[in-house]
Amino acid sequence: MPVFPPEFAAAADRTACRVAIRAGSKSFFAAGRLLPGEVREAAYGLYAFCRLSDDLVDEAASSSDQRDAVARLGARVALAYAGTPADAPADRAFSEVVSAYAIPEALPYALIEGFAWDAEGRRYTDIAALHAYAARVAGSVGAMMALIMGARSADALARACDLGAAMQLTNIARDVGEDARMGRLYLPLDWMVEAGLDPDSFLADPRPSPALASVVARLLAEAEGLYGQAEAGIAALPSPCRPAIRAAALIYAEIGRVVAAQGYESVTSRARVGTGRKLALIARALHSRPAGPGLAAPALPEAAFLIDAVMRHPPLPDRRRAALRPWWDVGGRVVHVLELIERMREREAYGRSAPS
Repeated sequence: MPVFPPEFAAAADRTACRVAIRAGSKSFFAAGRLLPGEVREAAYGLYAFCRLSDDLVDEAASSSDQRDAVARLGARVALAYAGTPADAPADRAFSEVVSAYAIPEALPYALIEGFAWDAEGRRYTDIAALHAYAARVAGSVGAMMALIMGARSADALARACDLGAAMQLTNIARDVGEDARMGRLYLPLDWMVEAGLDPDSFLADPRPSPALASVVARLLAEAEGLYGQAEAGIAALPSPCRPAIRAAALIYAEIGRVVAAQGYESVTSRARVGTGRKLALIARALHSRPAGPGLAAPALPEAAFLIDAVMRHPPLPDRRRAALRPWWDVGGRVVHVLELIERMREREAYGRSAPS
């Protein structure tokens, strides 16, 4: 059997990660095309591992199996940091990324802790408890992405955690019915009780109601405030990275606006942002100027441990930022993104019309 050079194997792993992300997260794959090449490949490697981790827990047949999956994930992270990753493209790519970008172990372990909370069916008494969950499953990923892009200041990391938390709250608002049918409830329990809802009764028979709509609206208002705070952090990123992150933020925030347009009813329907609207938001991201004020706003208290972990971790010499293409050199990537989304739209349309 031929022995391939290390660079060939690494390229094959990166290709496998791109394929996995393209199949599993079309919106992120498309937005990621706006990133500079080296940052994009690292981001795909990171997200492929995070996606694999999420799927392993979600696809487990029972709570016991989920706990076992979480334990195995912890072991795989330890192997990746030891430089001896499990024999899988996502693990090898993840090991390469955390080493190359000096990502402290606390960040992926925080993500796995969030998965453990899912496995135990944890509920969240108030918005602070929900922020603690969002910091683990999304703020940790936001912080890791910031490090890949070369932003290591405490203020920039705080804003990255804000964006991750905002996206997670949007996901929760969009997926209330879907989560309930899986036996999961993420809405703050005190908000539900204040609205006259019994959490156990709702989980047993999830139905839309004006009271539930008021809770979803309140959650989206919380997310909107975090999106506003996160916008200031985009200015702290290298200019070639800004359009992709702004596009992702705009598309996710738009999901919340679709939920609002549907009367905050996310039990029997699931909000989606159409292709045309995504294209408009990408165009807006390319022409927007980052907001400067607000970078030094306090971090979410629940995300402070992530920032502290990075501040204690010595960075590697940064030789990447100078090699990134300037912000205006995105024309070819934009064309590719637009073509990519259009092909996805055509395939989806074909799939709907094809005979079963």
